[in-house]
Amino acid sequence: MRSAFIGIIGRPNVGKSTLLNQILGEKIAITSDKPQTTRNSIRGIYTRAEGKDTDCQLVFIDTPGIHNPRNKLGAYMTEMALSTIKEVDAILFLVDSPLEGTGNQRIVDLLAQTETPSYLLINKIDKLDPEPFRAMFDEYEATGVFREVLGISAKDGTHVPELLEKLVQTAEEGPMFFPADMVTDHPERFLVSEIIREKALLYLQEEVPHGVAVEIESFEEGEKLIRIGAVLYCEKKSHKGIIIGKEGKKLKGIGKAARMEIEGLLGCKVFLELFVKVKENWRDSELAISNFGYKPDK
Repeated sequence: MRSAFIGIIGRPNVGKSTLLNQILGEKIAITSDKPQTTRNSIRGIYTRAEGKDTDCQLVFIDTPGIHNPRNKLGAYMTEMALSTIKEVDAILFLVDSPLEGTGNQRIVDLLAQTETPSYLLINKIDKLDPEPFRAMFDEYEATGVFREVLGISAKDGTHVPELLEKLVQTAEEGPMFFPADMVTDHPERFLVSEIIREKALLYLQEEVPHGVAVEIESFEEGEKLIRIGAVLYCEKKSHKGIIIGKEGKKLKGIGKAARMEIEGLLGCKVFLELFVKVKENWRDSELAISNFGYKPDK
């Protein structure tokens, strides 16, 4: 058995969570087209236990996008992502843009200072013409920082199996840290809150989604039905009306979409009740950030 912890890092909205879901073959990390969707480090567990010399357990850590923070929440998220570099056996650095002028140079400089082996993944190659791809490939390879530079599509899985085989072959002999059938070590309540937040991201526009946090207030399991009560917190009174929508239609849409996915996750009927409350400027409150579970791992 080989095992390794592998960090997935990169700028916001480059496809880190999409890659994690693709590797696992199921969705454990929420995704959207809005930057900074991921706020916590999400651990996904890939296990191959077939009694062969390729048996392995790779624990992938999906991190928040590394960016220049505008508030304390952003600072915590960036700190969380950067700390991952020091704590893993290998690093996957996802990019979808050139090195110069994109903030990627900062990350390359940090990786150059660590002995942790790093792989540069040029994502979204399904949208790249050959010449721009080759230019990016040569640019990153010339830094001399990466063990290998690869082109992938996290969305459709292009070259992801090949990436996995490379990681398996470079992993060292080690124990199985988690049961073979476990794909994440996050509790159901966390996954449920993330699903609700994802649907809010999909339904809401402009600046509102970034100020939304979800708290599970109740989680009552019955024989045939699970009753869940959740609160969507926003930063401004005006945002509360936007989230609820005219005649409550926006909130109902969020709730319906979330409930359907939660039922698939939990495998039973769900009664989901959503509420909206205002907690002004919570992203700059260390207490609120801590209460909502957004803080770097220690």
